Amino acid sequence: MTAPTEPATTRLPDALQTLRDEVARTPLALATPERDTARRDAKAVVDQVDDYLLPRLRDLDAPLLTVVGGSTGAGKSTLVNSVVGATVTTPGVLRPTTRAPVLVCSSADRSYFADERVLPGLARTTGADAGPGGLRLEVRDDVPAGLALLDAPDVDSVVESNRDLAAQLLAAADLWVFVTTAARYADAVPWDLLRTAAERGTALAVVLDRVPPEAAAEVADDLAGMLQRARLDTARLFVVEERPLVDGRLPEDQVAPLRAFLHGLAADQEERAAVVRQTLSGALQSLTTRVDALVAAVEAQDTAGQQLRDVADASYDRARDGVDEGVQNGSLLRGEVLARWQEFVGTGEWMRSLQASVGRLRDRLTAALSGRPTPAEDLQVALESSVEQLLRTEADSAAERTVTAWRALPAGPELLGGRDREMEHVSPDFVEAAGDEVRDWQGYVLDLVRSEGSDKRSTARLLSYGVNGAGLVVMVAVFASTGGLTGGEVAVAGGTTALGQRLLEAVFGDAAVRALAAKARADLGVRADRLLSGEQERFDALVVAAAPEPGSAEALRAATRALVEARR
Repeated sequence: MTAPTEPATTRLPDALQTLRDEVARTPLALATPERDTARRDAKAVVDQVDDYLLPRLRDLDAPLLTVVGGSTGAGKSTLVNSVVGATVTTPGVLRPTTRAPVLVCSSADRSYFADERVLPGLARTTGADAGPGGLRLEVRDDVPAGLALLDAPDVDSVVESNRDLAAQLLAAADLWVFVTTAARYADAVPWDLLRTAAERGTALAVVLDRVPPEAAAEVADDLAGMLQRARLDTARLFVVEERPLVDGRLPEDQVAPLRAFLHGLAADQEERAAVVRQTLSGALQSLTTRVDALVAAVEAQDTAGQQLRDVADASYDRARDGVDEGVQNGSLLRGEVLARWQEFVGTGEWMRSLQASVGRLRDRLTAALSGRPTPAEDLQVALESSVEQLLRTEADSAAERTVTAWRALPAGPELLGGRDREMEHVSPDFVEAAGDEVRDWQGYVLDLVRSEGSDKRSTARLLSYGVNGAGLVVMVAVFASTGGLTGGEVAVAGGTTALGQRLLEAVFGDAAVRALAAKARADLGVRADRLLSGEQERFDALVVAAAPEPGSAEALRAATRALVEARR
């Protein structure tokens, strides 16, 4: 028997919470063109879920929260005082005002607003102005139960934090009372928010304030036409003519229609529920489109991250190719290495290294007493230095290419974080790491020579010829393609290497010598790749820390699908 389906009223808050959490961790760290807008949109979604959607879903019968918002100097606070019939909020004399919003509610509804059920991010105060990030709660016996009025900051304030808070409060409203004036009702900024209200299905009333009596009909008709064209023709429109204030409040005949409308909602549970359903349904419906835009922003982050990775990959792949070419074209055998190689072969050091143990001991003692290294040691050091220089040159070039390319990508400069000069060179420990790898490689080559000579016949020959000498010839053979040498260098390097190779072939055989050189070259390639990969990791780590984790966009899609399903 199939288990009964969980009621939608239970599943919907859970699905909404899941979507909210996915949006809250939306990865938007890379500086893509749409990043800043997406961040604001993600915050707006999270705020609306926290401030309004979840609290309202969990208590559909809670009092109607009416947010009074609008343009700078439109008379919002005066309007609230006039509706309430008492001074509960102070009109801002100086612009911009930074005072905290004021929420006025009935004594019977105090428990709904005193805690953090709605607008949990705003700390409550009573009896005194709240500081930044606060909300002043005014509880009155003459406000009808079921209705709360919230005086919001200016939607077009020159202070960004005021504008952000106004937008947040409007998104938390069951009903938005938008206040504008005859002189400013066509301003662009308020209409951006009005269009947002239309897109989200927010229940709306519009108060056209300070209208010259002789122009009231004409201005009201013009504004009504604008509302209709903006798909806000269901909004209730109230006109307040420009008349002298009475004890700081609007004349009774001018405020009475709005008060009657609001008190009627408070008294009629069905009408109040209709307003709540409209705003709640519209806000839930809008989440699909809003989250789809966030998904696109996350996918743009994925693309930007991949571009950054591809640039680094290409730069360091080119460095790997550069190392391979430098190893194979013979260029490492010129200069100091070539001189040491000539000295090694020309002075008979190679032949002396092939003599018996007594001869080798004599050479070591001679070098120790004279304090000078042998030609073999000079050659080994020269090879080490030449290979290290090749590795550093290619690693430096790769870092510089990566930084240059990142600067040209939208997300690159911010990710570099001003460390361009540091990042376009090798890391501080690269030189030491490269030296260790090259010395380990030389030891590996000597181990190869010993291993190849492990049978009895080869061992006897190798012991009489010398491991170090044979190892050096193998190392030189790795770089002896001669592609980078010219003229006499070819004759010297090629000829002397051929001499050494013939002697090695006498010990190991032709195929074994070629295998030794191939293994040595391959091992050097592995070590070079490890060094370059470690250097590239500096760039990759920056991307990994900023780019979305795999599946981030799909997680948002899945959470949206679950919400749509829960609403059915």
